[in-house]
Amino acid sequence: MVLDIENLPEDGLISKQQLLSIVTQFDEKLKYLEEQNRLLRQALFGRKSEKPIVEDRYQMPLFDTPQEEQVSGPDDEKEQITVTSHSRKKRGRKPLPENLPRVDVIHDLDEAERMCPCGHQMSRIGQDQCEKLDYIPAKLQVLRHIRYKYACKHCEGVDSDGPTVKIAP
Repeated sequence: MVLDIENLPEDGLISKQQLLSIVTQFDEKLKYLEEQNRLLRQALFGRKSEKPIVEDRYQMPLFDTPQEEQVSGPDDEKEQITVTSHSRKKRGRKPLPENLPRVDVIHDLDEAERMCPCGHQMSRIGQDQCEKLDYIPAKLQVLRHIRYKYACKHCEGVDSDGPTVKIAP
């Protein structure tokens, strides 16, 4: 029974039959909307995996699955797989050719900077070396910058808060 608004009584009194019809229609519409809401939530927030659902026994598998007698057991022959090793290329810049002439540019600390705050002379402990390709028109040469490192062997930097190793800029 469909409720027609024009046929409602003017005095506001509705019969029980009309009221029951309105409530029934309202309940049906409410159940329909709740079901729509549940389905939309399931589509939006539900499982999206392509794994077969266990409850769905009517779903056929996409791929052929091996039968029980086709599955290999531990008694079968074990295959030996050999993997050949490989070497990776060295990262970074390639070294400059050895046949180019080298010119050494030495950067050293002066005598005053080699003095430790404890009063002893610092001794050389190593050097930093970098090579830079220098292009002179019609001539190539390699400039090798050598920077000596110094440290005090007597105090080993314990007496002062300064750096324990000094190197030329």
